[in-house]
Amino acid sequence: MVEHRLDDVFQALGHPTRRAMLTDLAARERTVGQLAEPFAISFAAASKHVKVLERAGLLERTVIGRTHVCHLAPEPIEEAYRWLGRYERFWQERLDALEAELRREHDAS
Repeated sequence: MVEHRLDDVFQALGHPTRRAMLTDLAARERTVGQLAEPFAISFAAASKHVKVLERAGLLERTVIGRTHVCHLAPEPIEEAYRWLGRYERFWQERLDALEAELRREHDAS
């Protein structure tokens, strides 16, 4: 993944409305209006969120007449997950050390 695209993905995932939209899209295709329904936002605001997700490559949009149908594009999420996976060993080692220390303290008491 190009670093710029990874930046776009994390920026897009940084907003709770966009994360909720992606969760909804993981279950089924939705129109922009349907994506806006659960939120107290205008259609224009929902459209802006959709554009951010689209720019990050997280969703694809098909235009059928005046209706914009969106569906999840999971590849960028998979790439971000792989990037984050580099840190799994780092955190696992620290959590293992914390667990060992807590056991020592518990056994000493």
